[in-house]
Amino acid sequence: MEEKLREYAGLLVEAGANPQKGQALYIYAAVECADLARLCAEAAYDRGAREVVMVWSDDVITRLRYLRAEEDVFDQMPEWQAELYAYQMDQNAAKLVLYGSDPALLRDADPVRIQRWQQVTGARLRRYNEAQMANRFQWCIGGYATKAWASRVFPALGEDAAVARLWDAIFQATRVAGDGGAVGRWQEFVNTMRARVDRLNGLRLRALHYQNALGTSLTLELPEGHYWSGASEKTPSGVSFLANIPSEEIFTLPKRDGVNGIVYASKPLALNGNVVDGIRMTIRDGRIVEAEAAVGEAFLKKALETDDGAAYLGEVALVPYDSPISNSGILFYNTLFDENAACHFAFGEAYPMIHGAASLPKEEKLALGINQSYVHEDFMVGTSDLSITGETWDGQTVSIFTNGNFAF
Repeated sequence: MEEKLREYAGLLVEAGANPQKGQALYIYAAVECADLARLCAEAAYDRGAREVVMVWSDDVITRLRYLRAEEDVFDQMPEWQAELYAYQMDQNAAKLVLYGSDPALLRDADPVRIQRWQQVTGARLRRYNEAQMANRFQWCIGGYATKAWASRVFPALGEDAAVARLWDAIFQATRVAGDGGAVGRWQEFVNTMRARVDRLNGLRLRALHYQNALGTSLTLELPEGHYWSGASEKTPSGVSFLANIPSEEIFTLPKRDGVNGIVYASKPLALNGNVVDGIRMTIRDGRIVEAEAAVGEAFLKKALETDDGAAYLGEVALVPYDSPISNSGILFYNTLFDENAACHFAFGEAYPMIHGAASLPKEEKLALGINQSYVHEDFMVGTSDLSITGETWDGQTVSIFTNGNFAF
């Protein structure tokens, strides 16, 4: 375990956040993740990081805050918190997030409180979030097997056994074997992903048509000049990083007002400390006009009402059904992992994945079809029978997915 944890830390730092010599690294982690956070800090200093700054959180305190804090707490973000993000961005610091929160942490919290806090923080951190979405600095998110998360994934096991089983699943999904070779294995995987990315970019797709037996029937337009990306990202200065570990997706943005049809989620969604399941959405001219869920519907609807852009799609991602995380048969109740087991969309903020658009002001991005929002929430739609047909700008029809997997 110690060898694998150290290898995992090295992967998250070297291939993930990839701090350069003389660059600061900010690590966001719950106190329960301290052992991994310390190993990551050590790995960063070994690579020549200027300094490592820890930003700690605690699920117990977070839950108490939503249940018992005064009402006006959720309508104002303290200046020191906003300044922390501004200073980090102005430093051009790299960022690493270690995530393993209880998927149902806020199961009995007021959804209005959650929405209000998203609105406040979204407005105050707009500049920082735009910089992250545009990859102006390196950032990476990795998982940590906390007791609460493990117990949700493996409810039939005792706490210690569940944590051990979840760590095994995390290591398998992240290609960590304890032999020190994880970074090399990820470099090989990134190279294989590039071939599909190049293929999709070469097709110059205008639209995608989704169909499966679950009931999804959707047409999604892509803006002219868009591009696909996958696995590895780059900052404007050319520094490579892995934003998500694991990552099996190839993604781009949809045209803001160019989505029509019905979509059914194929997996539960861990949303703002709540599990939302049985999602069905109707979309007209890009806007989600109807949203239902068998479980957690109130939390889903409040998320979609965060701002005007929250009810539009901001990402379309392709993930083969026959992928390592899907084949594990594990439902992680954690978007970092579950989104890499199935094709998915995100509602809310769009990555500015149109050539030359990253530095444009908000109004010009909207004119190009790039959605703007304070939220970005992925939900899974991929199934074993999913069919995706592409339409190119020159009128050709091409098969993208057949029976849940890439057709090429």
